[in-house]
Amino acid sequence: MDHYQHVKKEWIVSPRARRVYRAAAVISLMVYPVLAALIYNGPLPILKQLLFGGVLATALNGVAMEFFLFRFDESQAWKQVFWFCTLIFIPIGPALYCFLVYSGSQAVKAACAPADGVLSVYKQE
Repeated sequence: MDHYQHVKKEWIVSPRARRVYRAAAVISLMVYPVLAALIYNGPLPILKQLLFGGVLATALNGVAMEFFLFRFDESQAWKQVFWFCTLIFIPIGPALYCFLVYSGSQAVKAACAPADGVLSVYKQE
């Protein structure tokens, strides 16, 4: 890691990061329904906690997907511009980017592939 990079590659592109960002994307999609329930039902403590969790997941997913877009995305320039504009629409944009681009990228697939010589649980021999 270079001295000017404060975020390790493993924090963005690894099997654990993939699971965390996918979970954050799913949780972030509950922000609008929870907000609507909070407005409709009033300030119930459980709804406040769910909204707080959704906002944290949205922030985590948004920052991570922006970082991935700028640092690791190797798609064409017009696609990067399109996704940059899509990421503005929080929380739907980062969640879509996570599911459609991040999860299918070559960098993530290479990081999540089992190493040579290591038996995977899913291999059938």
